[in-house]
Order: sequence, then C-alpha cells, then structure tokens
Amino acid sequence: MKVVVLGAGLMGKEAARDLVKSENVEKVFLADVQVEQVKAFKEKIQSDKIEAVRLDANDDAQLKDVMSKGDVVINALFYTFNEKVARTAVEVGVHSVDLGGHIGGATDAVLELADEAQAKGVTLIPDLGVAPGMINILSGYGASKLDEVKSIKLYVGGIPVDPEGPLKYNIVFSLDGVMDHYTDTSHVVRNGELLEVPSLSEIEPIHFDEFGELEAFHTSGGTSTLTKTFPNVETLEYKTIRYPGHAEKFKVLVDLGLTKKETTVEVGGKTVSTREVLKAALTPGLLLGDKQDAVLLRVIVSGNKDGQLATYSYELVTKKDMTDQVTAMARATANTISIVAQMIGNGEITKRGVYAPEQIVPGDTYISELKKRGVQIQESIQQSTSVGNV
Repeated sequence: MKVVVLGAGLMGKEAARDLVKSENVEKVFLADVQVEQVKAFKEKIQSDKIEAVRLDANDDAQLKDVMSKGDVVINALFYTFNEKVARTAVEVGVHSVDLGGHIGGATDAVLELADEAQAKGVTLIPDLGVAPGMINILSGYGASKLDEVKSIKLYVGGIPVDPEGPLKYNIVFSLDGVMDHYTDTSHVVRNGELLEVPSLSEIEPIHFDEFGELEAFHTSGGTSTLTKTFPNVETLEYKTIRYPGHAEKFKVLVDLGLTKKETTVEVGGKTVSTREVLKAALTPGLLLGDKQDAVLLRVIVSGNKDGQLATYSYELVTKKDMTDQVTAMARATANTISIVAQMIGNGEITKRGVYAPEQIVPGDTYISELKKRGVQIQESIQQSTSVGNV
C-alpha cells in the first residue's frame, strides 16, 4: 500500500517512522510546507520508502494532487484542516484517517460525510489519537464483550515522569490544544442524561502504582463520539490525569479569561491576544526537552453479561524511549493512527463510509499490534453474581 502523511510535525513524522517498518507499506509520501524538514527526517531514519513532498494545505489543488498519490491518507495537520481533508479524500477516492478535533465541531463535520464516503467506496475514521482515539477503540472493545453497556469511565494523561515547576506539567502536544480542552465545557452522561460540566472541575484522586496518587478532572473533547455511539448508557465521563494541584492552578488562568481565544487587551497602543501572551510566557518553562514523559490511561467499561454485572478495564503506562527521544505521547498517538491506516490498506477494515473508532477498529488486533511496538495494554475482568446499576 501507499500512504500519504499530511504534516511533518511530531505526530506525522512518528507515524511515518512506524509505516516504513511495515512490509505491507510500499511507499510513504510525507508532505509538509517545510519540505527541508521532511528531507532531514528522511536522512535521519535512512529509509528509501519515504518521499518528501512539498504541500501547502491551504492550496486546494495541491492538496488534491498530493492526496491522490496514496491508497490511504493520514491527516496529521492541525484539526482545523480535518473537514477539508476528509472532503478531499471523498472527492479523489482515497481512504483517510485523522488525529481528531471534536472541539469546534471538526469531527462532527467529518461524520456528516458518511453517505458521500460510502457512495465513493472510501473509509474515513476521525479521532485516532489517544484521547479521543485509543480510549474509543478500547471502549468499543470492552462494550463488544457485554450484552448491555451501563457505564464507561475514561482517564488519560500525558505527564512528566519527574514533575517540575508550579504546574508540574510539560508540553507533550499542542499547548493550544491543552488550553482548548481546559476552557471549553465537557460533556458527560449521568443517570442517562447528556450534560455539560465545566472543565477542570470535580477533581478526584486516581492511583497508578509507579506514580502514586494523582488527580483527574473533566476536560472537553475526550468523550467525543462515544456519547452518540452509546446513547443508552447511564454513566459516561472522561477525565484528564495530572499531578495533584495542577487543575486548581490552571483554573485561575481560565477564570481570569487568559485562555480564551477572543480575549484581547491594549498594551502600548497595540491590541494583543491574552492567550498568545500566556502561551509565550508559559512555553519556555513547559518544554519537555530531554526529560521523560509518560502516558497513563485507564478505561473502565461496565454492564450486563449473561445475567451478571461485568467490568472490563484496560490500563496503559508507557514512557518516552530515551534512546531515540520519541515521547510517550507521540509513540502512543502515532502508533494508533498508523496501525488503523494499515488496517484499512491491508483489508482488515472493509466497511466503507465514515465511522468512529469504537465502531470499526477491531480491539483485539489493535492491542496485539501495539504490543509488537512495545506498548502494552493490560486487560482485567471483574464479575459479580447480581446485576444492578453501575
């Protein structure tokens, strides 16, 4: 198969790194406006499978031409491009997957292309990062083992192994994305009702053996398509994991309006964005650099099975590989989207149309493929003799 990767940022490059290792992948077209960056990456990993392509994703004709080179497209651009890339994929007749962007309706816009994609014979799968993405696949896998799903609880965090500074946090993906997740409201299901709750709220302790007691709190975008895929659950919620005290400190910045995109102030006769100032002030102290990060994940799916209450739990702890300096977040994210793109390309996924990850990605194969890449997901099962509310 031939795969086009749009965007040579961290996630795009790591997806390309994974793709070239596969015997099923004949060619990887890595496309970015900064083509020299792509050439440098190709030189670094020494793979003839990679072809550097210059792409300005704002140029519709160029985007169409580049996407037409592949059988499957991995969209690793910023989520504001997701709808455009998906529409172009349908137009040129190639399969496409993206890293998600439920914020601002990007994923909803992709899902609305279902009929057009099916008619064209292509498969589109949005939201293939970690959260959403990995958690969706695991939720769908756990749900497939139950007769009736009652509760889905999701916990994910990308954190430094050795926390420093007042926020005890380092940037492992876009700081803009972090601010979006902290600022926008979160969707939860309680007692069967879809509700909105403030992000950074309802802080609870959560324990991981190596890291001790951490905290988890609501952030937006994590539940993504799950509220539609499982409309009859009694409970559904997503929380982000951080070191204790992080949410309270960041909430002050949110409450002051400093993270809002539209907030501006006059300084020295110039209009400036408070978010851009905050990003500029925070970024130098939050860069991960050569420090080690970790991704922690826990997915808990409960419901009825054969007249009993059953709970399937999935847990992941993975750290940055200090040998090649690939962050844990990049590896978990890029592996997820690469694995699923290859599933489409090699015929493991055959449905055509637009599907959320939990609806179409085979969880057992996905877990097996991650294990081959050194990312271990542990499954545990609990059952009781009576059925009740979860």
